[in-house]
Amino acid sequence: MAFLSDTLSRVKPSPTIAVTNKARELKAAGRDVIGLGAGEPDFDTPQNIKDAAKRAIDEGKTKYTAVDGIPELKQAICDKFQRENGLSYKPNQVTVGTGGKQILYNAFVATLNAGDEVIIPAPYWVSYPDMVLLAGGEPVPVVAGIETNFKLSPEALEAAITPKTKWFIFNSPSNPTGAGYTREELKALTDVLMRHPHVWVMSDDMYEHLVFDDFEFFTPAQVEPGLYDRTLTCNGVSKAYAMTGWRIGYAAGPVELIKAMGTIQSQSTSNPSSVSQYAALEGLTGPQQFLDDNKALFQRRRDLVVSMLNEAPGINCPTPEGAFYVYPDISGCIGKTSAKGTVITDDEVFASALLEEEDVAVVFGAAFGLSPNFRVSYATADEVLREACTRIQRFCSGLT
Repeated sequence: MAFLSDTLSRVKPSPTIAVTNKARELKAAGRDVIGLGAGEPDFDTPQNIKDAAKRAIDEGKTKYTAVDGIPELKQAICDKFQRENGLSYKPNQVTVGTGGKQILYNAFVATLNAGDEVIIPAPYWVSYPDMVLLAGGEPVPVVAGIETNFKLSPEALEAAITPKTKWFIFNSPSNPTGAGYTREELKALTDVLMRHPHVWVMSDDMYEHLVFDDFEFFTPAQVEPGLYDRTLTCNGVSKAYAMTGWRIGYAAGPVELIKAMGTIQSQSTSNPSSVSQYAALEGLTGPQQFLDDNKALFQRRRDLVVSMLNEAPGINCPTPEGAFYVYPDISGCIGKTSAKGTVITDDEVFASALLEEEDVAVVFGAAFGLSPNFRVSYATADEVLREACTRIQRFCSGLT
Protein backbone atom coordinates (compact mmCIF):
# COMPACT_ATOMS: atom_id res chain seq x y z
CA MET A 1 0.00 0.00 0.00
CA ALA A 2 1.43 3.38 -1.02
CA PHE A 3 2.02 5.83 1.81
CA LEU A 4 1.40 9.05 -0.15
CA SER A 5 -2.05 9.94 -1.43
CA ASP A 6 -2.94 9.28 -5.06
CA THR A 7 -4.17 12.88 -5.21
CA LEU A 8 -0.59 14.09 -4.92
CA SER A 9 0.21 12.54 -8.29
CA ARG A 10 -2.34 14.86 -9.91
CA VAL A 11 -0.47 18.05 -9.01
CA LYS A 12 2.99 19.56 -9.29
CA PRO A 13 4.91 22.14 -7.24
CA SER A 14 4.52 25.80 -8.24
CA PRO A 15 6.97 26.64 -11.06
CA THR A 16 7.10 30.30 -10.01
CA ILE A 17 8.18 29.35 -6.50
CA ALA A 18 10.70 26.88 -7.96
CA VAL A 19 12.28 29.60 -10.13
CA THR A 20 12.44 32.02 -7.21
CA ASN A 21 14.07 29.39 -4.98
CA LYS A 22 16.58 28.49 -7.70
CA ALA A 23 17.57 32.13 -8.08
CA ARG A 24 18.06 32.42 -4.31
CA GLU A 25 20.24 29.30 -4.26
CA LEU A 26 22.45 30.60 -7.06
CA LYS A 27 22.75 33.99 -5.37
CA ALA A 28 23.76 32.28 -2.13
CA ALA A 29 26.42 30.41 -4.11
CA GLY A 30 27.89 33.72 -5.26
CA ARG A 31 26.27 34.12 -8.70
CA ASP A 32 25.07 37.58 -9.78
CA VAL A 33 21.53 36.35 -10.47
CA ILE A 34 18.63 38.68 -11.24
CA GLY A 35 15.35 37.02 -10.29
CA LEU A 36 12.32 38.10 -12.31
CA GLY A 37 10.11 35.22 -11.19
CA ALA A 38 8.40 36.42 -8.02
CA GLY A 39 5.06 38.23 -8.25
CA GLU A 40 5.81 40.50 -5.33
CA PRO A 41 6.18 44.29 -5.06
CA ASP A 42 9.70 45.29 -4.05
CA PHE A 43 8.65 48.18 -1.81
CA ASP A 44 7.64 47.97 1.82
CA THR A 45 4.16 47.82 3.35
CA PRO A 46 2.92 51.39 4.01
CA GLN A 47 3.85 52.71 7.43
CA ASN A 48 0.27 53.29 8.63
CA ILE A 49 -0.52 49.64 7.99
CA LYS A 50 2.55 48.48 9.90
CA ASP A 51 1.64 50.83 12.75
CA ALA A 52 -1.86 49.33 12.89
CA ALA A 53 -0.35 45.86 13.25
CA LYS A 54 1.89 47.05 16.07
CA ARG A 55 -1.10 48.58 17.86
CA ALA A 56 -3.01 45.33 17.52
CA ILE A 57 -0.14 43.49 19.20
CA ASP A 58 0.17 46.10 21.95
CA GLU A 59 -3.59 45.97 22.57
CA GLY A 60 -3.53 42.20 22.93
CA LYS A 61 -5.43 41.47 19.72
CA THR A 62 -3.48 38.25 19.30
CA LYS A 63 -6.13 35.65 20.13
CA TYR A 64 -8.28 33.47 17.91
CA THR A 65 -10.82 35.40 15.89
CA ALA A 66 -13.96 34.35 14.07
CA VAL A 67 -12.94 31.63 11.61
CA ASP A 68 -13.47 33.67 8.45
CA GLY A 69 -12.62 37.17 9.64
CA ILE A 70 -13.19 39.83 12.28
CA PRO A 71 -16.45 41.79 11.93
CA GLU A 72 -14.68 45.11 11.41
CA LEU A 73 -12.69 43.77 8.47
CA LYS A 74 -15.74 42.15 6.89
CA GLN A 75 -17.59 45.46 7.07
CA ALA A 76 -14.60 47.27 5.56
CA ILE A 77 -14.63 44.76 2.70
CA CYS A 78 -18.36 45.37 2.15
CA ASP A 79 -17.64 49.11 2.06
CA LYS A 80 -14.79 48.57 -0.41
CA PHE A 81 -16.97 46.57 -2.81
CA GLN A 82 -19.71 49.22 -2.66
CA ARG A 83 -17.35 52.16 -3.03
CA GLU A 84 -15.07 50.82 -5.74
CA ASN A 85 -17.19 48.28 -7.62
CA GLY A 86 -20.81 49.25 -7.03
CA LEU A 87 -21.48 45.83 -5.48
CA SER A 88 -23.65 45.53 -2.40
CA TYR A 89 -22.75 42.78 0.08
CA LYS A 90 -23.53 42.12 3.72
CA PRO A 91 -20.90 40.83 6.18
CA ASN A 92 -22.40 37.31 6.09
CA GLN A 93 -21.58 37.28 2.37
CA VAL A 94 -17.88 37.90 3.03
CA THR A 95 -15.07 35.52 3.92
CA VAL A 96 -11.46 36.30 4.84
CA GLY A 97 -8.71 33.75 4.34
CA THR A 98 -4.98 33.26 4.62
CA GLY A 99 -4.16 34.85 1.28
CA GLY A 100 -6.07 34.88 -1.97
CA LYS A 101 -4.91 31.35 -2.73
CA GLN A 102 -6.77 29.89 0.26
CA ILE A 103 -9.95 31.70 -0.77
CA LEU A 104 -9.91 30.09 -4.21
CA TYR A 105 -8.99 26.68 -2.84
CA ASN A 106 -11.74 26.79 -0.20
CA ALA A 107 -14.29 27.55 -2.92
CA PHE A 108 -13.14 24.63 -5.04
CA VAL A 109 -13.11 22.16 -2.14
CA ALA A 110 -16.55 23.35 -1.07
CA THR A 111 -18.13 22.93 -4.51
CA LEU A 112 -16.30 20.47 -6.78
CA ASN A 113 -17.28 16.84 -7.20
CA ALA A 114 -15.49 14.23 -9.33
CA GLY A 115 -15.92 15.09 -13.01
CA ASP A 116 -16.90 18.72 -12.47
CA GLU A 117 -15.16 20.97 -15.00
CA VAL A 118 -13.56 24.37 -14.45
CA ILE A 119 -12.88 26.58 -17.48
CA ILE A 120 -9.52 28.33 -17.18
CA PRO A 121 -8.35 30.81 -19.83
CA ALA A 122 -4.75 30.09 -20.81
CA PRO A 123 -2.25 31.48 -20.14
CA TYR A 124 -3.26 31.17 -16.50
CA TRP A 125 -1.83 31.61 -13.01
CA VAL A 126 0.05 28.39 -12.39
CA SER A 127 -1.98 27.42 -9.32
CA TYR A 128 -5.45 27.41 -10.89
CA PRO A 129 -5.33 23.96 -12.56
CA ASP A 130 -3.59 22.27 -9.66
CA MET A 131 -6.06 23.62 -7.11
CA VAL A 132 -8.90 22.28 -9.25
CA LEU A 133 -7.19 18.89 -9.43
CA LEU A 134 -6.56 18.80 -5.68
CA ALA A 135 -10.26 19.49 -5.11
CA GLY A 136 -11.24 16.59 -7.39
CA GLY A 137 -12.32 18.59 -10.41
CA GLU A 138 -11.10 18.71 -14.00
CA PRO A 139 -9.40 21.86 -15.32
CA VAL A 140 -10.40 22.82 -18.88
CA PRO A 141 -7.78 25.22 -20.29
CA VAL A 142 -8.98 27.42 -23.17
CA VAL A 143 -6.22 29.18 -25.08
CA ALA A 144 -6.31 32.94 -25.53
CA GLY A 145 -3.18 33.66 -27.53
CA ILE A 146 -1.20 36.69 -28.54
CA GLU A 147 -3.45 37.21 -31.59
CA THR A 148 -6.28 38.24 -29.20
CA ASN A 149 -3.94 40.07 -26.81
CA PHE A 150 -4.24 37.08 -24.45
CA LYS A 151 -7.96 37.72 -23.94
CA LEU A 152 -10.58 34.97 -24.17
CA SER A 153 -13.14 35.40 -26.93
CA PRO A 154 -16.84 34.84 -26.21
CA GLU A 155 -16.87 32.19 -28.95
CA ALA A 156 -14.09 30.23 -27.25
CA LEU A 157 -15.87 30.45 -23.89
CA GLU A 158 -19.16 29.27 -25.41
CA ALA A 159 -17.44 26.31 -27.08
CA ALA A 160 -15.79 25.21 -23.82
CA ILE A 161 -18.98 25.06 -21.73
CA THR A 162 -20.48 21.60 -21.22
CA PRO A 163 -23.15 20.21 -18.89
CA LYS A 164 -20.27 19.37 -16.52
CA THR A 165 -18.96 22.92 -16.30
CA LYS A 166 -19.25 24.25 -12.76
CA TRP A 167 -16.91 27.25 -12.68
CA PHE A 168 -15.40 29.80 -15.04
CA ILE A 169 -12.27 31.48 -13.65
CA PHE A 170 -11.82 35.08 -14.70
CA ASN A 171 -8.62 37.03 -13.94
CA SER A 172 -8.26 40.64 -15.10
CA PRO A 173 -5.69 42.14 -15.12
CA SER A 174 -4.09 38.77 -15.67
CA ASN A 175 -1.23 36.90 -14.15
CA PRO A 176 0.89 36.10 -16.22
CA THR A 177 0.09 38.44 -19.15
CA GLY A 178 -1.14 41.66 -17.53
CA ALA A 179 -4.03 41.64 -20.02
CA GLY A 180 -7.08 43.57 -18.86
CA TYR A 181 -10.60 43.28 -20.27
CA THR A 182 -12.53 46.42 -21.14
CA ARG A 183 -16.15 46.71 -20.05
CA GLU A 184 -17.27 45.79 -23.57
CA GLU A 185 -14.98 42.75 -23.75
CA LEU A 186 -16.16 41.57 -20.34
CA LYS A 187 -19.82 42.14 -21.25
CA ALA A 188 -19.37 39.86 -24.27
CA LEU A 189 -18.24 37.09 -21.90
CA THR A 190 -20.99 37.69 -19.35
CA ASP A 191 -23.58 37.53 -22.15
CA VAL A 192 -22.36 33.98 -22.83
CA LEU A 193 -22.53 33.08 -19.15
CA MET A 194 -26.09 34.38 -18.88
CA ARG A 195 -27.07 31.70 -21.41
CA HIS A 196 -25.65 28.96 -19.15
CA PRO A 197 -27.18 29.33 -15.68
CA HIS A 198 -25.38 26.26 -14.28
CA VAL A 199 -21.97 27.92 -14.64
CA TRP A 200 -20.60 29.90 -11.69
CA VAL A 201 -18.04 32.69 -12.00
CA MET A 202 -14.90 32.99 -9.90
CA SER A 203 -13.46 36.45 -10.50
CA ASP A 204 -9.88 36.87 -9.28
CA ASP A 205 -9.46 40.64 -9.00
CA MET A 206 -6.13 40.67 -7.15
CA TYR A 207 -4.57 43.20 -9.55
CA GLU A 208 -7.56 45.55 -9.62
CA HIS A 209 -5.60 48.62 -8.55
CA LEU A 210 -2.65 48.00 -10.85
CA VAL A 211 -4.01 49.27 -14.19
CA PHE A 212 -2.30 51.74 -16.51
CA ASP A 213 -2.86 54.52 -18.99
CA ASP A 214 -6.62 55.17 -19.26
CA PHE A 215 -7.71 51.58 -18.61
CA GLU A 216 -10.76 51.24 -16.33
CA PHE A 217 -11.24 48.14 -14.21
CA PHE A 218 -14.52 46.20 -14.09
CA THR A 219 -15.53 42.94 -12.41
CA PRO A 220 -18.14 40.49 -13.81
CA ALA A 221 -20.98 40.97 -11.30
CA GLN A 222 -20.61 44.73 -11.75
CA VAL A 223 -20.98 44.50 -15.54
CA GLU A 224 -23.79 41.92 -15.44
CA PRO A 225 -25.94 42.10 -12.28
CA GLY A 226 -27.71 38.94 -13.44
CA LEU A 227 -24.58 37.01 -12.44
CA TYR A 228 -24.54 38.36 -8.88
CA ASP A 229 -26.10 35.24 -7.32
CA ARG A 230 -23.54 32.90 -8.90
CA THR A 231 -20.36 34.93 -8.71
CA LEU A 232 -17.58 34.75 -6.15
CA THR A 233 -15.69 38.03 -6.32
CA CYS A 234 -12.18 37.48 -4.94
CA ASN A 235 -9.53 40.00 -3.96
CA GLY A 236 -6.91 40.69 -1.33
CA VAL A 237 -4.32 43.11 -0.01
CA SER A 238 -1.18 41.28 -1.19
CA LYS A 239 -0.31 43.09 -4.41
CA ALA A 240 -1.75 46.62 -4.34
CA TYR A 241 -1.01 47.13 -0.64
CA ALA A 242 2.44 45.45 -0.73
CA MET A 243 1.30 42.93 1.90
CA THR A 244 2.26 39.62 0.30
CA GLY A 245 3.71 38.13 3.48
CA TRP A 246 0.78 39.21 5.66
CA ARG A 247 -1.39 36.59 3.92
CA ILE A 248 -4.85 38.13 3.74
CA GLY A 249 -7.29 37.44 0.92
CA TYR A 250 -11.04 37.88 0.84
CA ALA A 251 -14.12 37.22 -1.24
CA ALA A 252 -17.81 38.00 -1.38
CA GLY A 253 -20.63 35.92 -2.80
CA PRO A 254 -23.86 34.06 -2.02
CA VAL A 255 -24.39 33.24 1.66
CA GLU A 256 -24.61 29.48 1.10
CA LEU A 257 -21.24 29.38 -0.66
CA ILE A 258 -19.56 31.67 1.88
CA LYS A 259 -20.84 29.50 4.72
CA ALA A 260 -19.53 26.35 3.02
CA MET A 261 -16.12 27.95 2.53
CA GLY A 262 -16.09 28.86 6.21
CA THR A 263 -16.74 25.24 7.10
CA ILE A 264 -13.72 24.15 5.04
CA GLN A 265 -11.56 26.80 6.67
CA SER A 266 -12.74 25.87 10.17
CA GLN A 267 -11.36 22.37 9.70
CA SER A 268 -8.12 23.37 7.98
CA THR A 269 -6.41 26.58 9.10
CA SER A 270 -9.13 28.25 11.16
CA ASN A 271 -8.80 32.05 11.26
CA PRO A 272 -6.18 34.10 9.41
CA SER A 273 -3.60 35.83 11.58
CA SER A 274 -5.36 38.27 13.89
CA VAL A 275 -2.60 40.85 13.56
CA SER A 276 -2.68 40.63 9.77
CA GLN A 277 -6.44 41.18 9.81
CA TYR A 278 -6.08 44.43 11.74
CA ALA A 279 -3.34 45.51 9.34
CA ALA A 280 -5.62 44.76 6.38
CA LEU A 281 -8.40 46.72 8.06
CA GLU A 282 -6.14 49.78 8.14
CA GLY A 283 -5.14 49.15 4.54
CA LEU A 284 -8.73 49.21 3.32
CA THR A 285 -9.90 52.11 5.48
CA GLY A 286 -6.76 54.28 5.70
CA PRO A 287 -5.20 56.67 3.19
CA GLN A 288 -5.27 55.38 -0.41
CA GLN A 289 -3.04 57.89 -2.21
CA PHE A 290 -0.12 55.47 -2.29
CA LEU A 291 -2.12 53.25 -4.66
CA ASP A 292 -1.87 55.89 -7.39
CA ASP A 293 1.79 56.55 -6.57
CA ASN A 294 2.63 52.86 -6.88
CA LYS A 295 0.61 52.55 -10.07
CA ALA A 296 2.65 55.31 -11.69
CA LEU A 297 5.84 53.57 -10.61
CA PHE A 298 4.76 50.26 -12.10
CA GLN A 299 3.65 51.91 -15.34
CA ARG A 300 7.09 53.42 -15.77
CA ARG A 301 8.67 50.01 -15.20
CA ARG A 302 6.26 48.38 -17.64
CA ASP A 303 7.19 50.85 -20.35
CA LEU A 304 10.89 50.30 -19.72
CA VAL A 305 10.65 46.51 -19.90
CA VAL A 306 8.36 46.39 -22.93
CA SER A 307 10.60 48.80 -24.84
CA MET A 308 13.82 46.92 -24.06
CA LEU A 309 12.44 43.43 -24.65
CA ASN A 310 11.07 44.44 -28.04
CA GLU A 311 14.61 45.42 -28.99
CA ALA A 312 15.80 41.84 -28.37
CA PRO A 313 16.00 39.75 -31.58
CA GLY A 314 13.29 37.11 -31.78
CA ILE A 315 11.10 38.57 -29.01
CA ASN A 316 7.64 40.12 -29.38
CA CYS A 317 6.44 41.72 -26.14
CA PRO A 318 2.88 43.13 -26.10
CA THR A 319 2.07 46.08 -23.82
CA PRO A 320 -0.21 44.91 -20.98
CA GLU A 321 -3.05 46.90 -19.44
CA GLY A 322 -2.19 46.06 -15.83
CA ALA A 323 -0.62 43.90 -13.10
CA PHE A 324 3.21 43.85 -13.05
CA TYR A 325 4.01 41.19 -15.61
CA VAL A 326 4.84 40.95 -19.29
CA TYR A 327 4.53 37.76 -21.31
CA PRO A 328 6.78 38.02 -24.36
CA ASP A 329 6.52 35.61 -27.28
CA ILE A 330 9.81 33.97 -28.29
CA SER A 331 8.74 32.24 -31.50
CA GLY A 332 11.67 33.93 -33.24
CA CYS A 333 14.13 32.24 -30.89
CA ILE A 334 12.92 28.66 -31.23
CA GLY A 335 15.26 26.37 -33.18
CA LYS A 336 18.28 28.62 -32.72
CA THR A 337 21.45 27.85 -30.78
CA SER A 338 22.75 29.91 -27.85
CA ALA A 339 26.27 31.31 -27.60
CA LYS A 340 27.24 28.37 -25.38
CA GLY A 341 25.74 25.75 -27.65
CA THR A 342 22.26 25.12 -26.28
CA VAL A 343 19.61 24.46 -28.92
CA ILE A 344 16.46 26.39 -27.97
CA THR A 345 13.78 23.76 -28.56
CA ASP A 346 11.11 25.32 -26.33
CA ASP A 347 10.54 28.05 -23.75
CA GLU A 348 11.69 25.89 -20.84
CA VAL A 349 15.06 25.38 -22.51
CA PHE A 350 15.17 29.12 -23.29
CA ALA A 351 14.62 30.00 -19.62
CA SER A 352 17.18 27.44 -18.45
CA ALA A 353 19.82 28.67 -20.89
CA LEU A 354 19.11 32.30 -20.01
CA LEU A 355 19.70 31.52 -16.35
CA GLU A 356 22.85 29.51 -17.03
CA GLU A 357 24.42 31.92 -19.52
CA GLU A 358 23.23 35.35 -18.37
CA ASP A 359 22.12 34.82 -14.75
CA VAL A 360 18.54 36.00 -15.36
CA ALA A 361 15.72 33.92 -13.86
CA VAL A 362 12.34 34.00 -15.61
CA VAL A 363 9.40 31.55 -15.63
CA PHE A 364 8.91 29.59 -18.84
CA GLY A 365 5.58 29.84 -20.63
CA ALA A 366 4.58 26.17 -20.53
CA ALA A 367 4.05 26.57 -16.78
CA PHE A 368 1.23 29.01 -17.59
CA GLY A 369 -0.33 26.89 -20.32
CA LEU A 370 0.85 28.80 -23.40
CA SER A 371 4.14 28.53 -25.30
CA PRO A 372 6.56 29.68 -26.57
CA ASN A 373 6.68 32.52 -24.04
CA PHE A 374 8.18 33.49 -20.72
CA ARG A 375 6.95 35.68 -17.88
CA VAL A 376 8.82 38.63 -16.46
CA SER A 377 7.76 40.20 -13.18
CA TYR A 378 8.82 43.84 -13.27
CA ALA A 379 8.09 44.41 -9.58
CA THR A 380 11.68 45.40 -8.91
CA ALA A 381 13.92 48.44 -9.20
CA ASP A 382 14.40 50.23 -12.52
CA GLU A 383 18.15 49.71 -12.56
CA VAL A 384 17.73 45.99 -11.92
CA LEU A 385 15.18 45.71 -14.72
CA ARG A 386 17.43 47.65 -17.09
CA GLU A 387 20.34 45.31 -16.39
CA ALA A 388 18.16 42.20 -16.71
CA CYS A 389 16.75 43.34 -20.05
CA THR A 390 20.25 44.18 -21.29
CA ARG A 391 21.29 40.62 -20.47
CA ILE A 392 18.22 39.21 -22.25
CA GLN A 393 19.05 41.34 -25.30
CA ARG A 394 22.61 40.01 -25.24
CA PHE A 395 21.41 36.43 -24.91
CA CYS A 396 19.02 36.78 -27.84
CA SER A 397 21.61 38.56 -29.96
CA GLY A 398 23.90 35.58 -29.42
CA LEU A 399 21.40 33.09 -30.84
CA THR A 400 22.32 31.73 -34.25
